[in-house]
Amino acid sequence: MAETMTGRADWRALWASGDLGRFCFISLGILLHATNETMIATVMPGMVADIRGVELVGWSLAIFEVGSIAAGAASGRLVSYVALRTNMAGAAAIYAVGALICATAPTMEWFLAGRLFQGVGGGGLVALAFVSVERLFPKSIWPQLFAIMSVIWGVAAFSGPLLGAVMAETLSWRWAFGVFVFAGAFMAVVSFLVLTSAAARRPRAADTALPRFPVLRLACLALAIVLIALAGIGIEPLRSSLLLLLGLAGIALFFRLDARRPQARLFPRRPLDPATTVGSGMIMFGAFSVGTVTFAIYAPLILTTLHGVSLITTGYLIAAEAVAWSVLSILVAGARPEQERPIILAGAVMITAGMAGLVYAMPSGSIPLVLACACLQGGGFGLVWPFVTRIIVAAAHEDERAVASSAVPTIQRIGYAVGAAIAGIIANASGFSQGLTGETAANVAAWLYLAFVPLGLVGCVAAVRLLRQARPAAA
Repeated sequence: MAETMTGRADWRALWASGDLGRFCFISLGILLHATNETMIATVMPGMVADIRGVELVGWSLAIFEVGSIAAGAASGRLVSYVALRTNMAGAAAIYAVGALICATAPTMEWFLAGRLFQGVGGGGLVALAFVSVERLFPKSIWPQLFAIMSVIWGVAAFSGPLLGAVMAETLSWRWAFGVFVFAGAFMAVVSFLVLTSAAARRPRAADTALPRFPVLRLACLALAIVLIALAGIGIEPLRSSLLLLLGLAGIALFFRLDARRPQARLFPRRPLDPATTVGSGMIMFGAFSVGTVTFAIYAPLILTTLHGVSLITTGYLIAAEAVAWSVLSILVAGARPEQERPIILAGAVMITAGMAGLVYAMPSGSIPLVLACACLQGGGFGLVWPFVTRIIVAAAHEDERAVASSAVPTIQRIGYAVGAAIAGIIANASGFSQGLTGETAANVAAWLYLAFVPLGLVGCVAAVRLLRQARPAAA
């Protein structure tokens, strides 16, 4: 056992045993997924100039997140039927195929197909990384390993936009994805050489019958997001309104179907009920996720087209949001219990202020102001994420706390996917359906960020309700 009697990781022993090398290899999946997820923003201007399809920009993240959600839900169950290393190799191969499709895409439709494959493969790699820690390493050092994985995610979120900008400016946007073809293929092959332990080579025998995989629920969710995204193509008031309403109804149906499966839920009971602590927390995270995703998707496109900002600069702006999240999370990690309430309120206000500030900053092209808004959004999430997550998990029923913990990143991904789809509707209605020009970019900049400010207010109200509900529970 590569651990001390105090439960701390013995890094020398981990290295000598080969476990540290295996852990680094497993974490490569997180690096690939997170880097590619954030890189898309800075390659988008060059890609749209090459293959066009600006009206489908919102789909690039929406369909990626749909694949990630489905793969994340599947991976934990698949290891009971197929060996962990085989799952890892398969997910990496799917990821590589997706990157190859993106790198060679002749049209935006082909590119979106590649993004779906990348979402499935990358989402699987992330989920399997966490499964691998649970299966291959002693429980006493899980916290240290999970902490390192969080750092890796932060590094990837920071480096992704910069990598995309550098590749797009020095070579081509296609090479930004070409790098991940080789990385994914490498991971698929090396999985069989590195993951050689018995726990990695054989499936886990289930002691009891496993619950069914949530095919119907995930299909319902995917269809709902696609319907919302379709509403933004070829804007027509009646058709677009009908598709949007059907998509929102599909999301409501997803949560209803999930509630009917108590033994295999993806969310705790009453996940969006504002009368409960769990519901208020989920609404808060969902509203802020939907409302802030437009910055990462459209900011580089608008800034480069409307104001002539370089891709490298836009890469730093997107990366600043991730850095602010990580830095403030670290700074408040040791906060005392009585400090949590003002920290959560401050974070909620910061996110909303950042969203509101972009309403002026994006049309004006003020880089310092855009940077400030990005830091407000990212820093706000850094303040609220650890404490609100703890409140949600503590407030959930005892037998649903594991589900509540995994539901927090899931609601974030759903929020990103829905936000990207809705942003596509607003961007196309504001002018991108007519093509990418300075005039259409100016109109989109004027309306896109303003439309999402109300969601910031919803998040603030949910934060206040959460703290009121959590106080008697703590007492």
